[in-house]
Order: sequence, then C-alpha cells, then structure tokens
Amino acid sequence: FDEVRSKGGKILSFVSYCGGLPAPENADNPLRYKFSWNPRSSIINTMGWAKYLLNNKEIEVPAGGGLLDSVQEIDFLPGFNLEGYPNRDSLVYKNTYGINNAHTVLRGTLRYKGFTSAMKGLLELGLLSDEPHPSLHPKGPEITWRQFLCILMGQQDDILASNVKNLVHEKVGKCDHRTKAIEDLGLLEDMPVEKKNTPLDTLTFHLSNKLAYEHGERDIVIMRHDVGIQWHNDKKEVRHIDMVTYGDPNGYSAMAKTVGYPAAIAAKMILQGEIQAKGMLLPFAPEIYAPMLQRLKNEGIRYFERTTKVSP
Repeated sequence: FDEVRSKGGKILSFVSYCGGLPAPENADNPLRYKFSWNPRSSIINTMGWAKYLLNNKEIEVPAGGGLLDSVQEIDFLPGFNLEGYPNRDSLVYKNTYGINNAHTVLRGTLRYKGFTSAMKGLLELGLLSDEPHPSLHPKGPEITWRQFLCILMGQQDDILASNVKNLVHEKVGKCDHRTKAIEDLGLLEDMPVEKKNTPLDTLTFHLSNKLAYEHGERDIVIMRHDVGIQWHNDKKEVRHIDMVTYGDPNGYSAMAKTVGYPAAIAAKMILQGEIQAKGMLLPFAPEIYAPMLQRLKNEGIRYFERTTKVSP
C-alpha cells in the first residue's frame, strides 16, 4: 500500500484469504482438516457472522451457518483445490490499512474443497449446537454416537445401524458427501460418547482426537492477497501476492512459524533498539515491516508476487 501511494496510485480493492491446513498428503479425513490451534475455536469460527464490502455494497452473513452457504470456489493455486468463505468483519481493515476509498474489501478463510459441505452436514444434524443437551450431561447414563444421532433426529435409539444411516442421509439433504463424512468420522458407530454437556463441546472433544496431527505429519499455511490498483494515468492492475509455508515433520509447524517468528523478530528488534516507538504498535511502518519481511525470508517464510494488467 505504501508503495502504491508513494507512486501516486490508489487502492481499488483488497481481497485476502488465509488458511492453516494439513499438507495435502496429510489431508486424509472427511473434513480434509486437522487442528493446528484451538479445536473449539476452529469449529466455532465456521458458525460465526461476517461482513464485507463488494463493489461498494456491504454484505452481511448471519451467524449460525450462513458462512457455510457463502463458500466460494477459489481459482488461485488450483493444485491445492481450495474453497473460501468470509471471516468476521472485513470492513475494519478499510481504516486499519488506510484504504477507505476501496470498493471491495474482503478477508476470508481457506479450506480444502469439501470442508464446508461436511460441516453443513454436522450443522443439519444439530451437532454444532452450543446449548446443553440432557443426553450429554457428564454424569448421565452412557450413550453411543449412533444412539445420540437417533435422539437428535427424534428417533428411537434402538433402530438398525443401516436405518440410522438412511435417516442421516435424508437429514443432510440426501448428500452422499455429507453422509460419508459423518460415517467416516465415526458418528454412526456404537462407540461411547465422551459427554461434554453440549453437542458442540462433545463433538469438538471427539474431533480433537480424530483430527489430530500424527507423528511425522506436517501442516501448511496458505495466504493470498489480491490488490486492485489504479495508477495516476488511469491504468489498472491487480497485484497477486502468494505465501505458502510448510511445517517441518517432527519440527515447527507452519502455524507456529508464521505466528511465532514475526513476534520473535519484533521482540528482538525492540531489545536491539530498532523499534523506538512506544505503546501498542501495528507493523505498518516501513521501518518495522521492511526488515521484518527480510528476516522472515531468512527463516524460509517468503512471498511471491505477480501482476495482471486490467483492460480499460
């Protein structure tokens, strides 16, 4: 942004997507996702609300599953087979980044294709509810996942497993992908449920074991910025900035690197007197972000940039 402004240009749009995912070879479960941070927060974020600006129109996505209906196919980095959905309030970044005149501002989350459809199935079954459920009281009688799904669907809990699967198939809109995801996650089995009071917390506990990283597996953080620019001569372009960082098997995860290294570099800059300003600072000043980006490259975190010219 500073470079564009210094050359007399202006920012027309800013679309940014980011996701922490298992590396493709380890995305081997129905959600194609594993937990590299707080499992509950990971799931709750899919149930949140969002707000963004698209062609000067404010778009609001309601909480409670609206994000799962707002998923977009992602056409960049096609080898990763990604999808994306909005993340919280993108409008705050207009002021934060000084791009108040931009007609489009969107910040989104990346997942592998199929994630939101599988999550939609869990939502339709009532498994993402954060309301206490009498069958899930920690001191209540033992219950299996198959029995609990029967209760959620208003059925007797002693029906045949094949009939439960058929009922689930109906409940999730006759979607084969969602039904298979629910089955592969072990939710149709006669496996005892570790009861955590609410469906959401109970499912989160189950998935935190089911979707954990195994020894020797690695994660990946993918980030993409698309910045629309208009120059003083009215020529337009879109700047595409990609960052793809892999974790090290049996070493630091990509999530740990991309979160931890910037904080560590900033701390060292303060200790060495390179950052003189006081108080709570964002890394928007060139004297902070320029050396930080260079040092991140030295740690293997680098971005790649290309430009697409826009016809008048």
